[in-house]
Amino acid sequence: MKTLVAPSILSADFANLGHDIKRAEEGGADWIHVDVMDGHFVPNLTIGAPVVKSIRKQTKLPLDVHLMVTNPDQLLLDFAEAGSDHIIVHVEACTHLQRTLSHIRSLGKLAGVSLNPATPPETLQYVLNDIDEVLVMSVNPGFGGQKFLSAVVPKIRILRQMFDGIGRKDVHISVDGGINAETAKLVVEAGANVLVAGNSVYRADNIADAIAGLKGQPSARA
Repeated sequence: MKTLVAPSILSADFANLGHDIKRAEEGGADWIHVDVMDGHFVPNLTIGAPVVKSIRKQTKLPLDVHLMVTNPDQLLLDFAEAGSDHIIVHVEACTHLQRTLSHIRSLGKLAGVSLNPATPPETLQYVLNDIDEVLVMSVNPGFGGQKFLSAVVPKIRILRQMFDGIGRKDVHISVDGGINAETAKLVVEAGANVLVAGNSVYRADNIADAIAGLKGQPSARA
């Protein structure tokens, strides 16, 4: 599958969010990744559906919305109506995961599930056909700018094998946390095709060059 880059707006300038989203889009981003934190499931508080609704007006790129919340089922309709294209929930936060994923799809959205670093891939064994995207956390969620945990690389490989084994080569495997040009190579080689990157995109001197570097391409100015 083609390698995609989804800049995380957690590292953007929230005072100029629309501008920073445009910068990423013009720099070659494929998706925009939106981190929603509730201050309970993770120790930080970010944005809600109204902000996603505003973001939707700023870009034509798919909005990859990651719900790091304790009760995701209560929020699915709000985020779907706000303009999310993909809605990702955490396996650790869902009592009835298959039901939650089915609900997301019934809203016309791609259904995603995220795994914390210590959560094994086997937790998805019985919902493989209900998933459109798996987001592998390569840091413990809640804060940007953390160091990449290399122990998750084998998990990516196992997940890709699990989906290939049932003929689901269409499933996106995303990786989020500490992604830069070096770690991007590791996760892509393991089977990931979506790179969620915050600081390595938004703190770069040139966003287009940073995105090209994550994809293993020459500089956008070359």
